[in-house]
Amino acid sequence: MAPKITYATLGGDQLEDLHRELDQAIARVPELFGRAHPISINGQPVFAEQQFEDRSPIDTSIVLGTFQTGTREHVKNAVASARAAFPAWSALPWQQRLVYVRRIADRIRKHRWNLSALMGYEVGKNRLECVGDVEESADLISYYCDRIESHGGFVEKMGVLGPGEENVSVLRPYGVWAVIAPFNFPLALAAGPAGGALASGNTVVFKPASDTPFLGARLNEIVIEAGLPRGVFNFVTGPGSTVGQELVDNDGIDGIVFTGSKAVGLKLMRDNAARPVPRPLIIEMGGKNPAIIASTADLDKASDGVMRSAFGAQGQKCSACSRVYIQKDVRSKFVAMLVDKTRRLKIGNPLERNVWLGPVINEAAVNTYLSAIDRATKDGGKILVGGKRVTTPPLDRGYFVEPTIIDGLPASHPLFSEELFVPITVLADIMTVDEAIELANRTEYGLTAGIYSENENEVKQFFDRIQAGVTYANRRAGATTGAWPGVNPFGGWKASGSTGRGTGGPYYVQQFMREQSRVRIR
Repeated sequence: MAPKITYATLGGDQLEDLHRELDQAIARVPELFGRAHPISINGQPVFAEQQFEDRSPIDTSIVLGTFQTGTREHVKNAVASARAAFPAWSALPWQQRLVYVRRIADRIRKHRWNLSALMGYEVGKNRLECVGDVEESADLISYYCDRIESHGGFVEKMGVLGPGEENVSVLRPYGVWAVIAPFNFPLALAAGPAGGALASGNTVVFKPASDTPFLGARLNEIVIEAGLPRGVFNFVTGPGSTVGQELVDNDGIDGIVFTGSKAVGLKLMRDNAARPVPRPLIIEMGGKNPAIIASTADLDKASDGVMRSAFGAQGQKCSACSRVYIQKDVRSKFVAMLVDKTRRLKIGNPLERNVWLGPVINEAAVNTYLSAIDRATKDGGKILVGGKRVTTPPLDRGYFVEPTIIDGLPASHPLFSEELFVPITVLADIMTVDEAIELANRTEYGLTAGIYSENENEVKQFFDRIQAGVTYANRRAGATTGAWPGVNPFGGWKASGSTGRGTGGPYYVQQFMREQSRVRIR
């Protein structure tokens, strides 16, 4: 059996085979560029009056394709299609539904190399991050199917109060779910929740981020290839202000999965509270994730873990390590190691084998980065490494910035609490682990957190007191990043999430269903 491909295990004997396959796919996928891609409603292609271009953040002269600027009317039609398909789809025995949904995972794996190469072009993540995203997509779907199967479709016999009585608890689907996906994990955070909804008996209307419509279109094509009945999965592209808003406003939507900003997530919750009939929301809203470096830490391991988590995917992960608290007696040595490793990161075209850091997603992200650098320097911060936009040709045609470490700001500075979603991390001194935990918890977010300490009491104290949904101790592969389906459930506390149940965890797929208690007297 081949070793499992995950963010933490990519490497070793499988690495050469991986790069060979990717080389071929990277040369192959440009044949797909420049085409017009339709919306898909009830299994039929639909073209809008207006279109928009999808350009690569690596080189904005590369037009990946044109996509439809959907309207509210398109969304209404997609929702109507999903509602019409729901009765037959939900009535299928769960065993039959899982056959269909597992085909989606199988076909993602079948197309893994082309999907990974396309993701590199469209998102700008490096080769291994793209492969990890694709593999995670398939694993999320498989895991949710396995959970339903292992629980017998979530039908459970209950106790009785008297003779002739039968009591059963059954989890049943809600109806139509909107899946609104982000750009940074354009396949995993689309296929995962969509797969969970479908496996549970719901139908789906899926909207990708406007920066990554191509991966969304490919997912739609894979669902069609898997043979799902028409209307069960519908695909719409277009602005959040119209397409996204109609998904929120439409009374035919029974539940929403959203991954994105805190501002939008909180607005969804406020709007939901005002509805005459509230509906379930599964919302992930980002993080401001800390790493704690104790005096007993293995500093080589710690500097590796912080660097990988801070600058993986250009810091465009809701789990990115964006603040670091370091005990003073190891501070100088740790910082020197972290700066040295960061300075050696190769920035460039992420499709190249030896490049680790690609572009950020768009000009707005570049502006966020430059604004944060400006604020830090004006407030007395010191840029230890990075701090500039990369304008050396040919990178001047893309959105490239340097990975940046900022020191010298007070721990109360806004850059310790605001999510930036760019490759910047800030450093602060602490005297004790207890102080570090207090500072780490002093934020509205609570997604991920990590510690490096060889003291068991400190590690236990961290796990017991840290206010975060995903926690790591002494992890070289990533201080705050790298969760995997069925291994590390991924979900946030406080303003990072709405449900407290993690993606890829044992309680996630049940959120797409509601309990029905059935009482029968014989």
